[in-house]
Amino acid sequence: MAQNVTIDRLLNLVPDSPDSVLQQLQQNPELASKQDAHGYSLLHAATSYAHIELARSLVRDYNIDPNIQDEDSETCLFNAESVEVAKALLELGVDLNSRNDEGQTAAEKLADPDEQPQVAAFLREAAGVPTTEAAASVTAQTNGAADSAAAQAGTVNGTNGVHALPPLPSDVQINLGSMQPEEAGEAPDPEFRRRIEELAARPDFQTEAGQAELRRLVEDVVGGITQEEGQGAGSRRRIG
Repeated sequence: MAQNVTIDRLLNLVPDSPDSVLQQLQQNPELASKQDAHGYSLLHAATSYAHIELARSLVRDYNIDPNIQDEDSETCLFNAESVEVAKALLELGVDLNSRNDEGQTAAEKLADPDEQPQVAAFLREAAGVPTTEAAASVTAQTNGAADSAAAQAGTVNGTNGVHALPPLPSDVQINLGSMQPEEAGEAPDPEFRRRIEELAARPDFQTEAGQAELRRLVEDVVGGITQEEGQGAGSRRRIG
């Protein structure tokens, strides 16, 4: 009977029967450190389903490395869905600074609005990194691109010695906050830069009509980014 127990079977027991997992491990302790074909471990699963006691037992009783990584080089901390779970993992020795294959820490990945922004804020605070709601909010990428667009327009204005960029429309907001460099998104579209430079060269650039056109350009880039955002990052790994 014990010979039929596999890591896949134990992983399937984690969501609803963490106590059964512990019972099985007493007879098959070697499975505590096993991982499935994707590198998913019992510690990853225990974290994903918020079974803190199971996670503690794996680390303390079975000496599982708290920083065991899956196929994406992610530790269990990347699966934390509550501050309580994240706090427990830190107490077990999980490394805050561990990065996945995309170069993200758990705090950086979980800051995505489709992940766990509250957990990300806690992790940043635990790491001593200043954080604001703006930096971890859904508008982080949009704000970064809008800031870049405004900066481009401001550079053009400065070059020509004219007044600063006019206020953005009332339905467009730029929130300031602490951001990691990678959160700023990609560089602005060269086509957008070309349009700004072309507008700045026009003789009516300083007029009300010229400034209104500049506002429309900024709206275009912000609106385009907002529409392209959408599909969120992954959720907890399916077991089957």
